[in-house]
Amino acid sequence: MYVAACRKKTLFFRLVFAQNATMTKHDKPTIFVTRRWPAEAEAALSQHFSPTFNEGDVPLTASQIADGFANHDALAPTVSDQITSDIITAGAAGSGQLIANFGVGVNHIDLPAAAAAGLAVSNTPGVLTDATADLALTLMLMVSRRAGEGERELRAGEWNGWRPTHLMGRSLSGKTLGIIGMGRIGKAVAYRAALGFGMKIIFFNRSKVTDINDYVAKQIDDLDVLCAQSDFVSLHCAASADTFHILNEDRLQRMQTHAYVINTARGDVIDEAALLKALHNGSIGGAGLDVFQGEPDIHPDFLTAPNTVLLPHLGSATVETRTEMGLKVVENARAFFAGERLIDPVL
Repeated sequence: MYVAACRKKTLFFRLVFAQNATMTKHDKPTIFVTRRWPAEAEAALSQHFSPTFNEGDVPLTASQIADGFANHDALAPTVSDQITSDIITAGAAGSGQLIANFGVGVNHIDLPAAAAAGLAVSNTPGVLTDATADLALTLMLMVSRRAGEGERELRAGEWNGWRPTHLMGRSLSGKTLGIIGMGRIGKAVAYRAALGFGMKIIFFNRSKVTDINDYVAKQIDDLDVLCAQSDFVSLHCAASADTFHILNEDRLQRMQTHAYVINTARGDVIDEAALLKALHNGSIGGAGLDVFQGEPDIHPDFLTAPNTVLLPHLGSATVETRTEMGLKVVENARAFFAGERLIDPVL
């Protein structure tokens, strides 16, 4: 029965795809959208294109995405879709011409395969900055003030009243924040932390950063020193071969025992096994995490880690930001099918 149901579902997808592929010859370019968008963004996409939406808004299999791409002019995946070489090959062999990514990070897309297939790739930078920076500060406050622990205690009916030593945390004011990666989001976090909370900001970036005042943040060249001096270490670097496990076991061991790790970048930039070891043996103060390796599947030891705040990749999750991201996809696709240069080209 399961096999029959899967075949029936595949036939349904292929029927929808075939109908849309026929439309592209006479009507608007077709786009296969792997997850639902905010209503305003979907309306804008439908105005200019003939989209196929994932009505159930559930994760699609690789074969479903491959079929969709092969039968549409463009694919609009999200950062949770693994766009493999097989999917790219299927798309390029069919109608696929463009991968218009809903998100900034593209480490889930096999870019060498896309380049070899002659596909264009775009993303949505610039519109996520404020929302992600806000969430980084949210995680800093939640973990340092032990807000997650307090809420869990209250919901479990375990609070037995106010007392002077109950769930004492640490303040942000006057503390040192070490930022790894001083791009748009890193700078937005720096300004919020320095001007809003009076924190001292130091940062590590592979290239020299000249557009931020030393009054706000000071660049240092040694990441090991940053980890040793910081009360908070917040990661804002892109995921790449160079940044894979940039916060490794050695650097975690250099951190102070009261210090916190904050990650709103990508799960791959932290050695999660080393982080879990540090959290469970108490060699660091805690962690606030919005991203994980292999998400949505996360290591079960995170669920029992002390003084840890875990969020399901909410960095850009505001109505305003997610709508702007969708509109960015539309703008890039419109430019591409008009024969113009992509607004936000990756390839």
